[in-house]
Amino acid sequence: MNAQTLEIAIAHHVAVVWMAREKVRNAFNETMIAELAQVFRELGADDGIRAIVLAGRGPAFCAGADLDWMRRMATYSMQENRTDARALADMLRAVYECPKPTLARVHGDAYAGGMGLIAACDIAFAAINVNFCLSETRLGLIPATISPYVLRSMGINAARRYFLTAEKFDAAEAYRIGFVHDIAPLDELDARVNTLLGTLMQTSSNAVREAKRLVREINGRPIDEALVADTAERIAAIRTSDDGKEGVRAFLEKRKPRWLAEFEAEQAAAAEDDEEM
Repeated sequence: MNAQTLEIAIAHHVAVVWMAREKVRNAFNETMIAELAQVFRELGADDGIRAIVLAGRGPAFCAGADLDWMRRMATYSMQENRTDARALADMLRAVYECPKPTLARVHGDAYAGGMGLIAACDIAFAAINVNFCLSETRLGLIPATISPYVLRSMGINAARRYFLTAEKFDAAEAYRIGFVHDIAPLDELDARVNTLLGTLMQTSSNAVREAKRLVREINGRPIDEALVADTAERIAAIRTSDDGKEGVRAFLEKRKPRWLAEFEAEQAAAAEDDEEM
């Protein structure tokens, strides 16, 4: 896709989506919102992509809403505000429901909607010098559209504090409350991300897609007859899938499953090509 606000790099079955509005600290406007929604839908439907990394150019991951966009919103009618807010909500949902594993690479500060982007991803890595802030209440607003994702990431107890106070908190606190999964010095951040990407390449893409759906659809449901029947149906379906059968056969035969053997063969061929060059 031709994007004004994003750069997309694809290699070794991984797509890196760079937010590229560094002059405004990757603050988003209506264009960036629409482009993020589109690219995550397109990459999610691409069978050649195994994982997606969301990252930011410049000094910040994402500073939230663009000031010019906020000025325009201040003049909008109630209906125009509904339409605008729904576009942001739909974009976050496109990230959250993307069938591919999504990783947030947070190298610089993340405020307001930037925290929503991180929370919508499956896994979040942050540099130790990053600051986070749900700054909405300082502006007389609330973090409404991002709340379903941020609440799931940091938990209700932390949200009861940070949604209200608009305090800044550091990466260590983000890790303590579970908002990010790992923190590292900036010069080690990419190595941490790449290590996890290597781990994901050992998995079945079909199983990962279904595991994502499992987490999303089972979370919070009561353990009743409907849930028991649902989970039994899911495991029965995955056992009889092509990847399910192949994975079990490979384990019993003490060999690598097809998807891992194919990936390692591709990597070896790429390494040979690099040596020849």
